[in-house]
Amino acid sequence: MALGRNYLFTSESVSMGHPDKVADQISDTILDYCLQHDPQSRVACEVLVTTDLVVVAGEITTKATLTRSVVDRLVRDTIREIGYTDPAVGFSCDTVQVDICLHKQSPDIALGVDSGGAGDQGMMFGYACRETKSLMPLPIYLAHRLVEKQAQLRRSGELPFLRPDAKSQVTVEYHPDGTPARIHTVVLSTQHDTSVVEHREGRPYFSERAKKAIIERLILPTLQAERPDLVDEDIIYHINPTGCFLEGGPAADTGLTGRKIIVDTYGGRGRHGGGAFSGKDPTKVDRSAAYMARYIAKNIVAAGLADQCEVQLSYAIGKAEPLSIWVSTFGTIRAGLSEDQLIELIRKHFALTPRGIIEALQLRRPIYRQTAVHGHFGRELPEFTWERTDKAGLLAQEVGSRVVAVA
Repeated sequence: MALGRNYLFTSESVSMGHPDKVADQISDTILDYCLQHDPQSRVACEVLVTTDLVVVAGEITTKATLTRSVVDRLVRDTIREIGYTDPAVGFSCDTVQVDICLHKQSPDIALGVDSGGAGDQGMMFGYACRETKSLMPLPIYLAHRLVEKQAQLRRSGELPFLRPDAKSQVTVEYHPDGTPARIHTVVLSTQHDTSVVEHREGRPYFSERAKKAIIERLILPTLQAERPDLVDEDIIYHINPTGCFLEGGPAADTGLTGRKIIVDTYGGRGRHGGGAFSGKDPTKVDRSAAYMARYIAKNIVAAGLADQCEVQLSYAIGKAEPLSIWVSTFGTIRAGLSEDQLIELIRKHFALTPRGIIEALQLRRPIYRQTAVHGHFGRELPEFTWERTDKAGLLAQEVGSRVVAVA
């Protein structure tokens, strides 16, 4: 995206204790339990969390022993692991009420899925670029790392005043050619206890010493890990900009599964098809095809075929083959190549049916709880098969001969 001048772009992330992410983690914990005991499970699990209440609803068909007591235990264990253990904050693993409204998947949907087709219609996007080693856009990558670091410092006790709910936001200034110039602004809002509250003019404020600790021990080490040449003086900081953040989590704000879809993907840099991920088994192309689209885009960029790549796949319910494949490289495609040629390569080298995607990316495993925090993309975890670049060499080799021939 070349604008002829420097420009700013911003992305945000939220912590594992954010109400919407609490809901996502509960949904994916239930999904993982079902897949662990029955890899063929069909799961669409939605969760609502609010003050001392969790509502679990959805359609699940599984051979797993999914009794009310099992679901209740999974919910409470997840909340405990996130860090909500104190009843005084209004949402606690031991005191929360858990309401369960689950039934089996519709037989009409099952007909299409059983034959190898997609579980629903829709379009899914994947994106990759060269801004970071993980081939993710820099703003969302840094925003994820900040809330990830917040969780590490909270759990280790290094910053004991931190509580589970937090949000980050990173603004990056870009050169006209679309390459990052510098980190412009960082916003970090983190729930905290009363030990770091000071009163001024009759109002409570997050103390200056706590802000200093956040910058020096949380923000700067995180940014410098990705940008070693970073100059602190250039950055604008907003730490708990409202002044205080004592009340947080589901007690302060209702959370729902699937409400942070831009946080889950590319922070607004790549398009989003609209379907949420968490709580859905891999027969739902909302999730599995979005993972495949990321896998394709990342391998194209890793192969050196483009500096940016966005891929769209579309499906009809009950149909196995994608209705369309669309690719954009934003003018960064390698000389001698066309986007139509990239589509040919995609059809040749990547499995695109729901069943093929599931098998290629090994998606029937209980791996989803960890996707529900700190982003579904951009982390090199062994379980995240869609982050591999194992096809990059093959693509580069095949394209090499074509480019030479064209030249």
